[in-house]
Amino acid sequence: MTDDFPELPDFDPKAAKQAVRRGILRTVSIVLSIILTLAVLATAGSRLVQERGDRGKRMTEVLGTAFKLYNPAYRLAGGTCCETTPLSMSFRMEGTPVRAHGGFNALGGDTYTITQNFFGRVGHLPLGHPANTRLSFSLYNVGGTLAPKEEVTKVLARLPQDLNALAVVEFARPLTEPELVAFTGRHGGCPSRVVYERRTGSLPITWSTGDWDYGDVKETACGIDLKEFRKWVGILRDHDDANLRSFDLSLARLRKAADAGLAYAYVDDLVSIERLRTIIADPLVRTVRLADVAFDLDRP
Repeated sequence: MTDDFPELPDFDPKAAKQAVRRGILRTVSIVLSIILTLAVLATAGSRLVQERGDRGKRMTEVLGTAFKLYNPAYRLAGGTCCETTPLSMSFRMEGTPVRAHGGFNALGGDTYTITQNFFGRVGHLPLGHPANTRLSFSLYNVGGTLAPKEEVTKVLARLPQDLNALAVVEFARPLTEPELVAFTGRHGGCPSRVVYERRTGSLPITWSTGDWDYGDVKETACGIDLKEFRKWVGILRDHDDANLRSFDLSLARLRKAADAGLAYAYVDDLVSIERLRTIIADPLVRTVRLADVAFDLDRP
């Protein structure tokens, strides 16, 4: 029987190694291409899912505004959405501590990131309780026994009358919006933020013009804007409550405060010591809580 098989070539180790190497490289390149394609598809798909509809806008409307309420002692701005990863979506805000007008106010400020995960839950928040500014403490103490009226009156008497002050003016009883407008008009005040809750020892609910970036723009810079506060609370949904609690808020408290519309105190960063002496003597005022003073460096 004749053997019809062709004669096999001699084994070449060098050629065999090259062939194996080429095979490995080809396999690796194919695998890497597949992984890269999947990563791109996952990132793009995750972005589309997370930003579907008005989810990005709503994130800044709810979380961005809640972050301002969480930090009433800071001026916060920004909130352009969104930076997206496969597992999260975030936006940044810039902020500086609120100081008495005319002093050495910080320029630029620090940047803070607010992040929610793929399932819409907010992550760890910057600032808040750790901020611990003097204005924060003054707001915590609304309704408390610190800084009684008699002692603050003496403090105001020894300070130069031309100093500008950052102060929390607390009322003996909560005022309706017309009463608040009348009070500030009578004393030439311009609240930068209104306190709509007495929550001694914790951060109360406050509101200022500009807290809601999508609200109507007011012609005045003063922060009495109950109508916008109510409109913002009106867009909140029941499922927002979990995230709101991360900002030391709750839907029930917000709805109660907006519905009542009663001002327990207000913040003023444009008031002089001279004017505060008159304000604290008003029977409607329980006390004044000083958070900062400054000489107006631009006043002749």
